[in-house]
Amino acid sequence: MKMMKKNREKIEQADQPSLDVGGDPVVQPLDEQTAEWISETLNRLSHSHFRSSFHLSRHDLEYALEKGPETIAFHARDFLRRRLGSVHPLKDGRQTPWRGHPVFTAQHATATCCRGCMNRWHHIPLGRPLSDEEINRFSALIMAWIAREVEIAQADVDNTNNVDSANNDEKQ
Repeated sequence: MKMMKKNREKIEQADQPSLDVGGDPVVQPLDEQTAEWISETLNRLSHSHFRSSFHLSRHDLEYALEKGPETIAFHARDFLRRRLGSVHPLKDGRQTPWRGHPVFTAQHATATCCRGCMNRWHHIPLGRPLSDEEINRFSALIMAWIAREVEIAQADVDNTNNVDSANNDEKQ
């Protein structure tokens, strides 16, 4: 439990998502242009009924908090590289499970789940491999979405605690 709290604080304090630097999972600040692109992209995706319907399950939230941002960012880059990075990804359009890992949910929410969605939403051409820069950028988008979900979940817990506290005060 102590580790989960420590990782929750790391995720909440990380204003910037993780990026791949030299192949190692490192949390580092994003440049202003990438941070702006992430903000604009998340805003645009929030207007889609389908994309905005995705939220982390309790299990995925606990997993993200337990593993921490470095591990989740490593998974995001790895999934993007292995499942979407090639010229013609295997089972394209069906390669990303709907649940089972916070990154999978985030991929559907951020339209980074298949090359078709990446083409429609992010204008990434089909028929060419993803560059390392694109993998890093989409990983940062995924991490920003997960960080936002953690923040929302924490606010819900805080609000519930405040309501419970107020109810206990009224009973006394």
